[in-house]
Amino acid sequence: MGSYSDEEFTGIVVSRQDYRERDMLVTILTDRFGFKTFFVRGARKRGFRMQAAILPFTHGTYIGKINDDGLSFITTTKEVAQYQEISQNIELNAYASYILGLARQAFGNQPNLASLWFTQIATALQLIDEDYDPAIITNIIEVKLLGCFGVQPNWQACAVCGRDVLPFDYSEIYGGLLCQKHWPLDEHRLHLDKRTIYFLRQFSVVDLTKLNSINLKKVTKRNLRRALDEIYNSQVGVYVKAKKFIDQMESWDKILKDKSD
Repeated sequence: MGSYSDEEFTGIVVSRQDYRERDMLVTILTDRFGFKTFFVRGARKRGFRMQAAILPFTHGTYIGKINDDGLSFITTTKEVAQYQEISQNIELNAYASYILGLARQAFGNQPNLASLWFTQIATALQLIDEDYDPAIITNIIEVKLLGCFGVQPNWQACAVCGRDVLPFDYSEIYGGLLCQKHWPLDEHRLHLDKRTIYFLRQFSVVDLTKLNSINLKKVTKRNLRRALDEIYNSQVGVYVKAKKFIDQMESWDKILKDKSD
């Protein structure tokens, strides 16, 4: 196990918790070391100089001591800022928390994997903070992270024959798309509509850093949510606390809509 002093890294504050009387434990997704938990001495004292730098959803450059095992330490920070909209909006906060929680499950203790994905995760949060549809940005991350969980669907062609032009559906049994000719092979395929399949395929290859705009109909968003929930529940099986709150928000929206109709 190694220890590295005066390391500079880019990070996103994921969470923090009180520790002892005056201190805190701060979890940060870093661009070089994956998810690390930092012991911050005196963080609960009035006037603590790094208070703003360790608020949840703060991002920027940090300098400190990194330990491969156990807690790490922050020495100083520079060029830090907060995702303001995310930190002030409970809905955006839930989606951002879910993305970070999902990433933590996906990367585990693999810093190289976290480093590979850091820019995409940071970009997703930035887009949400800039008022891009948080549900769609979250769906894109969900599709992209499937491979990190050992689920690597073939989104580009039929898993049986390789055709890429006929209507498709998604088959969990075959681990990807089935063209219309082979639908009879899986009676439990997800029976997804054409637009849902189209966007799932697009999400698998889109580069978030080059995303200009995206606007989907509510019915398409609902179908995407249903499809990804089925895939994650059946093939991934991870639990992220923030997902429950997102589902509750969607239920509230439906209840309010039904009452207004």
